[in-house]
Amino acid sequence: MVLTNQTDFPQKESEFDLKAYLAQRKALVETALDDYLPVKAPETIYEAMRYSLLAGGKRLRPILCLASCELIGGTVEMAMPTACALEMVHTMSLIHDDLPAMDNDDYRRGKLTNHKVYGEDIAILAGDGLLVYAFEAIATYTENVPAPRVLAAIARLARAFGAEGVVGGQVVDLQSEGRSDISEETLHFIHTHKTGALLEACVVCGAMLGGATEAQLQHLSRYAQNIGLAFQIIDDILDITKTQEELGKTAGKDLQAQKATYPSIWGLEESYHQAQQLVRDAKAELAEFGTPAIPLIAIADFITTRSN
Repeated sequence: MVLTNQTDFPQKESEFDLKAYLAQRKALVETALDDYLPVKAPETIYEAMRYSLLAGGKRLRPILCLASCELIGGTVEMAMPTACALEMVHTMSLIHDDLPAMDNDDYRRGKLTNHKVYGEDIAILAGDGLLVYAFEAIATYTENVPAPRVLAAIARLARAFGAEGVVGGQVVDLQSEGRSDISEETLHFIHTHKTGALLEACVVCGAMLGGATEAQLQHLSRYAQNIGLAFQIIDDILDITKTQEELGKTAGKDLQAQKATYPSIWGLEESYHQAQQLVRDAKAELAEFGTPAIPLIAIADFITTRSN
């Protein structure tokens, strides 16, 4: 069963085929990304941008944006430019995160990292290009959405990625490397900003475009905050328990960099328990939405069962 719009929602979560849903939405997103970013002159920079942007991955962030827009009564078409923009911004963060000045990684999604293929200079520019093009894509391609909603989504994404969000979290993460005195509060700050802020923007921006009320946005914001933190805890667990082949990226890099992680503070068993509780709390925020929330509920469960 492949769901295409709200009229297709099953009446029970057990009837929902998450695998088919994710595959169908992923295909839509990847087609749109390919269309939005053709190769032009100078070819090298566009090829570098496309190398990382089209390298695969779960496309979870754009799918969350589409799902939250549909939840409110909007359509895939209304949210697709913003969904793609979120993936562009996320990809930019990965390109820069992999650089020698940051995490110095050789592999991402099973492929050589951008700077290993194109050099550090082009990799930096490819990230810069994706970041600014993300906002151009929202402004240029969004249709049938009132302008104030589009502007609100642009502002929300910018805030999520800036010093109040991803950038701020990355700064504290870098400053915390190699230190043995990192508190649970500092670790929480890093991950709610570095990982959680963009995930929250994915859900909130989609709902904004669909016309969500302030009360609905608050529920969805709390849902996203909970799954964002759960996502990071599971990432920390997988970094310890999985191989490079299973992850598609360098395994054990947190330990090598002497980074504080949730397993290093709580242990593996308690970390997994905390992630499960966060998912339960996230799903509770969706109770008022009824059956249209089933995709978001299923995605929350997927976060703690994924293997990469």
